[in-house]
Amino acid sequence: MKTAPPPIACSGSTLGLLFRQVRDAMWAQMERELAAAGHELTFSQYITLKKLADGTAGVTDLARAAELNPGAMTRLLDRLEGRGLVARVADPSDRRALNIHLTDAGVTIWQDINKCGQRVREQALSGMSDVERETLTRLLEQVRDNLTPSGS
Repeated sequence: MKTAPPPIACSGSTLGLLFRQVRDAMWAQMERELAAAGHELTFSQYITLKKLADGTAGVTDLARAAELNPGAMTRLLDRLEGRGLVARVADPSDRRALNIHLTDAGVTIWQDINKCGQRVREQALSGMSDVERETLTRLLEQVRDNLTPSGS
């Protein structure tokens, strides 16, 4: 009688599915955290505020970070600007370009939603030692870098 071969630790399709499940689970938990804190933000809005928390950015950089086309990013910025969270200012070195930055209200909301993100990350990594957390992060960065074309 033949025995089945031992299972592969993680096949390619299983690995991809696992990455997707982790991403979806983290965002679902983040949505719950944001709702409990009284914030209604889409994933793209969250990523945009996160990028702007690091400093001023242009529409193209924000669109790339949120994985949106520039037109969709412009509409998203319209909504965030309407809520008083971001401001667009003409670039002094290029009148055609706009620099986007968080307003005081945007900084305040970012500080609150960043705490939501910290709680979600802590929940996701609970039960792992600092060494395991660092190893997981390093391995995921390696996977990302392995799959990212040079220069991207």
